Amino acid sequence: MQISSEESPPLPRRILGRTGLEVSVLGFGSAPVGDLYRKVDELTAVETISSALSNGVTLIDTSPFYGSGLSEHRAGTALRHHPGINPVLSTKVGRYAVPSKPCPGSSFAGGLNHALQIDYGYDGVMRSIEQSLLRIGVNHLDIVLVHDLDRYTHGEKLEVYYRNALDGAVKALTELRENGVIRGYGVGVNEADMAERFARDTDADAILLAGRYSLLEQPAMESFLPLAEERNIGVILGGVFNSGILATGPIDGARYNYSAAPPEILDRVGKIQAVCERHSIPLRRAALQFVLGHPAVSCLVLGAEKPEEVRSQLEDFATKIPAELWAELKHEGLLGESIPTP
Repeated sequence: MQISSEESPPLPRRILGRTGLEVSVLGFGSAPVGDLYRKVDELTAVETISSALSNGVTLIDTSPFYGSGLSEHRAGTALRHHPGINPVLSTKVGRYAVPSKPCPGSSFAGGLNHALQIDYGYDGVMRSIEQSLLRIGVNHLDIVLVHDLDRYTHGEKLEVYYRNALDGAVKALTELRENGVIRGYGVGVNEADMAERFARDTDADAILLAGRYSLLEQPAMESFLPLAEERNIGVILGGVFNSGILATGPIDGARYNYSAAPPEILDRVGKIQAVCERHSIPLRRAALQFVLGHPAVSCLVLGAEKPEEVRSQLEDFATKIPAELWAELKHEGLLGESIPTP
């Protein structure tokens, strides 16, 4: 396998909270190369990760959930083709693989044929960490996040899982941090109130929040992001396109929160897009750059399944957006006056 690479100037970097880790403002989200929604061939997947590494991306975010471990495998393969690069590795716990059972259907179109067992207990987390180290081919991890500890994933069972995580996962991750196996731990969720709850209940170092701070909506502004600043918790943002609509615009079939966008969301996005067009800025470009305007945010992770998508994201980041665009969004009532912008 030959891995192509190209180089560009280094991306700006920020410190990830109390971990002291320096991360590029754009991170690589590896769910797509774990066969999310569609299968990605091995060479393309590895070349995509390689493209991110070659262009200054210094954080790779992955999870056993992504393709039942496939994205971790592919991340490890890409890293072996870049022996001089040591990115910040972020993975997750809350599920471990059971190779003896076939993988049931899920939102992942492919992946490894291993079933996943939900387990936020001490032993389950230790098992998950060991599997991740083996898949990636490393002997330590930088950030480990308790994955999907939210209502969207667990519904009525959330409180049971949350208690298991506090009693088991947090204990295990604290020990691993003290022993130097990981640099820091936190949670990766889709709900701002659960991110805040975990931050208040634990000694979290970093938190990944998906979808709740974006150009479309900013519920994390109310109390989570101020708390993260106060406690020096590193914030990584995912889902900055709200499942796609801030990248595609309000087209037929546009997705919001993993489902078809309702009329009120289509209408609001249409108004935001109209402002962007008046300033000759693509909607996705404004959405990408907007979230980096908040001082609590260290990094945002963007998924890609082709090298050209990585290059497009880098171009979106590098293109200057006029201050007048943000001012007009505020004037039109599409952004709050107190919301920080780049």
